[in-house]
Amino acid sequence: MSTGLRWLGFVVGGVMLSAGVHAAEPAWTPNDWTKEETVKLCTNVPGEGEYCFPVWLVVINGDVYVRLGSKATERMRKNTGGFVLPIELAGHRFEHVRATETPDYVDRVNQAMADKYTGDIIIHHFSHPLTMRLRPESAAP
Repeated sequence: MSTGLRWLGFVVGGVMLSAGVHAAEPAWTPNDWTKEETVKLCTNVPGEGEYCFPVWLVVINGDVYVRLGSKATERMRKNTGGFVLPIELAGHRFEHVRATETPDYVDRVNQAMADKYTGDIIIHHFSHPLTMRLRPESAAP
């Protein structure tokens, strides 16, 4: 690449950053993530800062679902962003994902977890007080 083209790229990139233009959010494609093992939920609890922790995920009817144990549920309820948080999934970071409690999906999520994860034979005996659907904040309810 010539020096002139590199310089032009540098200038254009600098102008875009100063204008507040950022890379586009990655595509939200749940059906591509059925074989993903975990999603990292990133909570920000006062006095502790951001902490990202992995949880199992399942995809049901094109939506991502997770269930949280007691400690993760507590972090979620203390999150400074409420139920909107960053997540890391399939090598991408999504900054504004809404986690919606889905008590009507508890049985379906539990069954999907049992079908997907052999370790669920033990894990399902632990308390999972919070089952949630994850969607980008801009998605319709």
